[in-house]
Amino acid sequence: MSESFPERPPQNARKGSFAIVASQYNGVFVQSMVNHAKDELAKIYPNAGVTVYEVPGAFEIPVVVQEVAAAGGLDAVIALGVIIQGATMHADLIGRSVTEALQSIALAHRTPVIHEVLLLDNEEQARQRCMDEKINRGTEAARSAARVAEVVNALKASR
Repeated sequence: MSESFPERPPQNARKGSFAIVASQYNGVFVQSMVNHAKDELAKIYPNAGVTVYEVPGAFEIPVVVQEVAAAGGLDAVIALGVIIQGATMHADLIGRSVTEALQSIALAHRTPVIHEVLLLDNEEQARQRCMDEKINRGTEAARSAARVAEVVNALKASR
């Protein structure tokens, strides 16, 4: 049985504060996700504040997410990156480390952190998930951020 939450406010009244932390590595794919995420947040929250922080690679994403979450005042943080599997275990190690760190940060700061640091086998998978207009992980991340922010904010308001 699911808990009932208040109705969403009218779109023109919605405000929100979001951060996007994005890797510059595999930049063409990540930038597409950033663009889609920003566009989608603007549709959902026309008055939203969205700040984008760029970091060199996926491994650096959690430390910046940690800082923006610790500063407070955000409805959600979106982590965007693309890790493409190579011949070694390096990508798996980075992916696992980033995943564990992001979850830990979200719980410690009670701030939704949307994890879209993708671990992919090849560039074709990256194109499908990051460059497509119909199905784009950046768009999906923004939708998730908006929805979980609404749920968390409703829970906080009900206390």
